[in-house]
Amino acid sequence: MRALRTLFLAPSWALLTALFLVPLAILAAYSLLSRGVYGGVAGPWTAENWIRLADPLYVAILLRSVAVALASTLICLVLGFPLAWFIAQSGKRRNLWLALVMLPFWTSFLVRTYAWMFLLRDTGLINTALLAAGIIREPLPLLYNYGAVITGLVYSYLPFMVLPLYATLERLDRSLLEAAADLGARPWQAQLRVVAPLAAPGIRAGVLLVFIPCLGAYLTPDLLGGGKTIMAGTLIQNQFTSARDWPFGSALALALTGFVLVLLIIEIRRKEGGLL
Repeated sequence: MRALRTLFLAPSWALLTALFLVPLAILAAYSLLSRGVYGGVAGPWTAENWIRLADPLYVAILLRSVAVALASTLICLVLGFPLAWFIAQSGKRRNLWLALVMLPFWTSFLVRTYAWMFLLRDTGLINTALLAAGIIREPLPLLYNYGAVITGLVYSYLPFMVLPLYATLERLDRSLLEAAADLGARPWQAQLRVVAPLAAPGIRAGVLLVFIPCLGAYLTPDLLGGGKTIMAGTLIQNQFTSARDWPFGSALALALTGFVLVLLIIEIRRKEGGLL
Protein backbone atom coordinates (compact mmCIF):
# COMPACT_ATOMS: atom_id res chain seq x y z
CA MET A 1 0.00 0.00 0.00
CA ARG A 2 2.87 2.36 0.82
CA ALA A 3 4.52 1.62 -2.55
CA LEU A 4 1.25 2.32 -4.37
CA ARG A 5 0.82 5.58 -2.48
CA THR A 6 4.37 6.62 -3.36
CA LEU A 7 3.74 5.79 -7.01
CA PHE A 8 0.63 7.96 -7.18
CA LEU A 9 2.35 10.85 -5.38
CA ALA A 10 5.50 10.72 -7.50
CA PRO A 11 4.18 13.02 -10.28
CA SER A 12 3.10 15.62 -7.71
CA TRP A 13 6.47 15.50 -5.96
CA ALA A 14 8.26 15.79 -9.30
CA LEU A 15 6.15 18.82 -10.23
CA LEU A 16 6.74 20.50 -6.86
CA THR A 17 10.46 19.82 -7.13
CA ALA A 18 10.71 21.26 -10.64
CA LEU A 19 8.58 24.35 -10.00
CA PHE A 20 9.45 25.19 -6.39
CA LEU A 21 12.45 23.41 -4.90
CA VAL A 22 14.75 23.80 -7.91
CA PRO A 23 14.08 27.58 -8.29
CA LEU A 24 14.61 28.02 -4.54
CA ALA A 25 17.87 26.10 -4.77
CA ILE A 26 19.00 28.36 -7.65
CA LEU A 27 18.13 31.45 -5.60
CA ALA A 28 20.03 30.04 -2.63
CA ALA A 29 23.10 29.47 -4.82
CA TYR A 30 22.84 32.95 -6.36
CA SER A 31 22.55 34.55 -2.91
CA LEU A 32 25.98 33.15 -1.99
CA LEU A 33 27.68 34.47 -5.13
CA SER A 34 28.88 37.95 -6.08
CA ARG A 35 27.54 40.46 -8.58
CA GLY A 36 29.25 40.37 -11.94
CA VAL A 37 30.89 43.41 -13.48
CA TYR A 38 28.00 43.84 -15.93
CA GLY A 39 25.34 42.28 -13.71
CA GLY A 40 24.35 38.67 -13.24
CA VAL A 41 26.35 36.43 -10.94
CA ALA A 42 30.03 35.63 -10.59
CA GLY A 43 32.47 34.20 -8.08
CA PRO A 44 33.68 34.04 -5.45
CA TRP A 45 31.30 32.50 -2.94
CA THR A 46 30.45 34.96 -0.17
CA ALA A 47 27.94 35.67 2.59
CA GLU A 48 28.09 39.42 2.00
CA ASN A 49 24.59 39.54 0.50
CA TRP A 50 23.06 38.10 3.66
CA ILE A 51 25.09 40.46 5.83
CA ARG A 52 23.72 43.41 3.83
CA LEU A 53 20.20 42.45 4.92
CA ALA A 54 21.04 43.79 8.39
CA ASP A 55 21.59 47.28 6.95
CA PRO A 56 19.15 49.71 8.64
CA LEU A 57 17.97 50.86 5.20
CA TYR A 58 16.72 47.42 4.19
CA VAL A 59 15.40 46.62 7.66
CA ALA A 60 13.34 49.83 7.49
CA ILE A 61 11.96 48.83 4.08
CA LEU A 62 10.96 45.39 5.41
CA LEU A 63 9.30 46.90 8.48
CA ARG A 64 7.51 49.43 6.28
CA SER A 65 6.29 46.61 4.05
CA VAL A 66 5.00 44.70 7.07
CA ALA A 67 3.22 47.83 8.33
CA VAL A 68 1.55 48.48 4.96
CA ALA A 69 0.55 44.82 4.66
CA LEU A 70 -0.89 44.82 8.19
CA ALA A 71 -2.82 48.04 7.56
CA SER A 72 -4.23 46.67 4.30
CA THR A 73 -5.16 43.38 5.98
CA LEU A 74 -6.88 45.15 8.87
CA ILE A 75 -8.90 47.34 6.51
CA CYS A 76 -9.87 44.29 4.46
CA LEU A 77 -11.03 42.56 7.66
CA VAL A 78 -13.05 45.56 8.81
CA LEU A 79 -14.70 45.92 5.41
CA GLY A 80 -14.91 42.22 4.57
CA PHE A 81 -16.53 40.90 7.75
CA PRO A 82 -19.77 42.94 7.45
CA LEU A 83 -19.90 42.20 3.72
CA ALA A 84 -19.44 38.47 4.26
CA TRP A 85 -22.11 38.52 6.98
CA PHE A 86 -24.50 40.37 4.68
CA ILE A 87 -23.94 37.85 1.88
CA ALA A 88 -24.40 34.93 4.28
CA GLN A 89 -27.76 36.41 5.35
CA SER A 90 -28.94 37.21 1.80
CA GLY A 91 -30.80 33.97 1.19
CA LYS A 92 -31.56 33.40 -2.48
CA ARG A 93 -29.56 36.43 -3.62
CA ARG A 94 -26.25 35.30 -2.08
CA ASN A 95 -25.03 33.89 -5.41
CA LEU A 96 -25.57 37.31 -7.00
CA TRP A 97 -23.56 39.07 -4.32
CA LEU A 98 -20.80 36.46 -4.52
CA ALA A 99 -20.63 36.98 -8.27
CA LEU A 100 -20.26 40.73 -7.74
CA VAL A 101 -17.46 40.14 -5.22
CA MET A 102 -15.58 37.99 -7.74
CA LEU A 103 -16.39 40.26 -10.69
CA PRO A 104 -13.08 42.21 -10.51
CA PHE A 105 -11.19 38.96 -11.19
CA TRP A 106 -12.72 38.93 -14.67
CA THR A 107 -10.48 41.84 -15.68
CA SER A 108 -6.71 42.19 -15.72
CA PHE A 109 -5.00 43.13 -12.46
CA LEU A 110 -2.87 45.63 -14.36
CA VAL A 111 -5.92 47.27 -15.93
CA ARG A 112 -7.59 47.62 -12.53
CA THR A 113 -4.46 49.22 -11.10
CA TYR A 114 -4.27 51.70 -13.97
CA ALA A 115 -7.94 52.52 -13.37
CA TRP A 116 -7.06 53.60 -9.83
CA MET A 117 -4.30 55.79 -11.24
CA PHE A 118 -6.86 57.58 -13.41
CA LEU A 119 -9.15 58.01 -10.41
CA LEU A 120 -6.52 59.31 -7.99
CA ARG A 121 -4.31 61.52 -10.16
CA ASP A 122 -4.52 65.34 -9.98
CA THR A 123 -6.82 65.49 -13.02
CA GLY A 124 -8.65 62.30 -12.09
CA LEU A 125 -12.31 61.80 -11.34
CA ILE A 126 -12.09 62.34 -7.58
CA ASN A 127 -10.16 65.62 -7.70
CA THR A 128 -12.20 66.87 -10.65
CA ALA A 129 -15.47 66.21 -8.79
CA LEU A 130 -14.22 67.86 -5.59
CA LEU A 131 -12.97 70.91 -7.52
CA ALA A 132 -16.24 71.20 -9.42
CA ALA A 133 -18.21 71.01 -6.16
CA GLY A 134 -16.06 73.75 -4.63
CA ILE A 135 -14.96 71.53 -1.74
CA ILE A 136 -11.26 72.01 -2.51
CA ARG A 137 -9.34 74.75 -4.30
CA GLU A 138 -6.45 72.67 -5.56
CA PRO A 139 -6.04 68.96 -6.31
CA LEU A 140 -5.38 66.68 -3.38
CA PRO A 141 -2.19 64.55 -3.44
CA LEU A 142 -4.06 61.24 -3.66
CA LEU A 143 -1.54 59.44 -5.87
CA TYR A 144 2.08 58.37 -5.35
CA ASN A 145 1.91 57.86 -1.59
CA TYR A 146 1.26 55.06 0.88
CA GLY A 147 -2.41 55.93 1.07
CA ALA A 148 -2.78 55.17 -2.63
CA VAL A 149 -0.81 51.93 -2.21
CA ILE A 150 -3.03 50.76 0.66
CA THR A 151 -6.14 51.70 -1.32
CA GLY A 152 -4.97 49.64 -4.28
CA LEU A 153 -4.04 46.66 -2.10
CA VAL A 154 -7.37 46.71 -0.26
CA TYR A 155 -9.28 46.88 -3.52
CA SER A 156 -7.25 44.07 -5.05
CA TYR A 157 -7.30 41.62 -2.14
CA LEU A 158 -10.62 42.33 -0.42
CA PRO A 159 -12.29 39.33 -2.13
CA PHE A 160 -9.63 37.06 -0.59
CA MET A 161 -10.92 38.16 2.82
CA VAL A 162 -14.62 38.01 1.98
CA LEU A 163 -14.72 34.51 0.50
CA PRO A 164 -13.22 32.53 3.44
CA LEU A 165 -15.27 34.61 5.89
CA TYR A 166 -18.43 33.85 3.92
CA ALA A 167 -17.60 30.14 3.85
CA THR A 168 -17.40 30.18 7.65
CA LEU A 169 -20.36 32.44 8.37
CA GLU A 170 -22.62 30.61 5.93
CA ARG A 171 -22.40 27.48 8.11
CA LEU A 172 -23.08 29.35 11.34
CA ASP A 173 -25.95 27.97 13.43
CA ARG A 174 -28.54 30.79 13.60
CA SER A 175 -30.02 29.37 16.80
CA LEU A 176 -26.90 30.56 18.64
CA LEU A 177 -27.79 34.16 17.81
CA GLU A 178 -31.35 33.58 18.98
CA ALA A 179 -30.05 32.13 22.23
CA ALA A 180 -27.77 35.15 22.70
CA ALA A 181 -30.73 37.49 22.12
CA ASP A 182 -32.83 35.54 24.64
CA LEU A 183 -30.05 35.98 27.20
CA GLY A 184 -30.15 39.75 26.70
CA ALA A 185 -27.23 40.25 24.32
CA ARG A 186 -27.52 43.19 21.97
CA PRO A 187 -26.78 42.65 18.25
CA TRP A 188 -23.25 44.05 18.49
CA GLN A 189 -22.58 41.93 21.58
CA ALA A 190 -23.78 38.80 19.76
CA GLN A 191 -21.51 39.64 16.84
CA LEU A 192 -18.53 40.18 19.13
CA ARG A 193 -18.99 37.28 21.54
CA VAL A 194 -20.72 34.66 19.38
CA VAL A 195 -20.14 35.27 15.68
CA ALA A 196 -16.52 36.48 15.80
CA PRO A 197 -15.15 33.49 17.81
CA LEU A 198 -17.01 31.02 15.60
CA ALA A 199 -15.70 32.80 12.50
CA ALA A 200 -12.09 32.57 13.75
CA PRO A 201 -11.05 29.93 11.14
CA GLY A 202 -12.32 32.14 8.31
CA ILE A 203 -10.65 35.19 9.85
CA ARG A 204 -7.29 33.42 10.07
CA ALA A 205 -7.56 32.12 6.51
CA GLY A 206 -8.55 35.55 5.19
CA VAL A 207 -5.74 37.29 7.08
CA LEU A 208 -3.14 34.93 5.63
CA LEU A 209 -4.59 35.14 2.11
CA VAL A 210 -4.44 38.95 2.23
CA PHE A 211 -1.31 39.62 4.30
CA ILE A 212 1.06 37.36 2.36
CA PRO A 213 0.41 38.79 -1.15
CA CYS A 214 0.31 42.34 0.25
CA LEU A 215 3.71 41.81 1.84
CA GLY A 216 5.30 40.73 -1.43
CA ALA A 217 3.35 43.03 -3.75
CA TYR A 218 5.42 45.05 -6.21
CA LEU A 219 3.11 46.08 -9.06
CA THR A 220 0.67 48.08 -6.93
CA PRO A 221 3.38 49.93 -4.94
CA ASP A 222 5.31 50.57 -8.15
CA LEU A 223 2.37 52.08 -10.05
CA LEU A 224 0.34 53.75 -7.30
CA GLY A 225 3.31 54.66 -5.12
CA GLY A 226 5.66 55.74 -7.85
CA GLY A 227 9.24 56.31 -6.76
CA LYS A 228 8.12 57.62 -3.37
CA THR A 229 7.16 54.26 -1.88
CA ILE A 230 9.65 51.41 -1.71
CA MET A 231 8.42 48.09 -0.36
CA ALA A 232 10.04 44.67 -0.21
CA GLY A 233 8.53 43.52 -3.51
CA THR A 234 9.64 46.60 -5.42
CA LEU A 235 13.10 46.41 -3.83
CA ILE A 236 13.52 42.81 -5.00
CA GLN A 237 12.28 43.68 -8.47
CA ASN A 238 14.70 46.61 -8.72
CA GLN A 239 17.62 44.39 -7.76
CA PHE A 240 16.86 41.97 -10.60
CA THR A 241 16.09 44.65 -13.23
CA SER A 242 17.54 48.12 -12.66
CA ALA A 243 20.45 47.33 -10.35
CA ARG A 244 21.12 43.90 -11.94
CA ASP A 245 22.35 42.70 -8.55
CA TRP A 246 20.98 39.16 -8.74
CA PRO A 247 22.83 37.81 -5.68
CA PHE A 248 21.45 40.46 -3.35
CA GLY A 249 18.01 40.20 -4.95
CA SER A 250 18.10 36.45 -4.34
CA ALA A 251 18.99 36.99 -0.69
CA LEU A 252 16.13 39.46 -0.31
CA ALA A 253 13.67 37.08 -1.97
CA LEU A 254 14.74 34.16 0.22
CA ALA A 255 14.56 36.28 3.38
CA LEU A 256 11.01 37.36 2.50
CA THR A 257 10.07 33.77 1.67
CA GLY A 258 11.49 32.59 4.98
CA PHE A 259 9.50 35.23 6.86
CA VAL A 260 6.28 34.07 5.18
CA LEU A 261 7.11 30.41 5.89
CA VAL A 262 7.57 31.22 9.57
CA LEU A 263 4.08 32.77 9.63
CA LEU A 264 2.62 29.70 7.94
CA ILE A 265 4.36 27.34 10.37
CA ILE A 266 3.03 29.35 13.32
CA GLU A 267 -0.48 29.13 11.88
CA ILE A 268 -0.17 25.37 11.31
CA ARG A 269 1.12 24.81 14.85
CA ARG A 270 -1.70 26.93 16.27
CA LYS A 271 -4.28 25.01 14.26
CA GLU A 272 -2.87 21.66 15.35
CA GLY A 273 -2.90 22.83 18.96
CA GLY A 274 -6.57 23.77 18.70
CA LEU A 275 -5.93 27.44 19.49
CA LEU A 276 -7.87 30.35 17.98
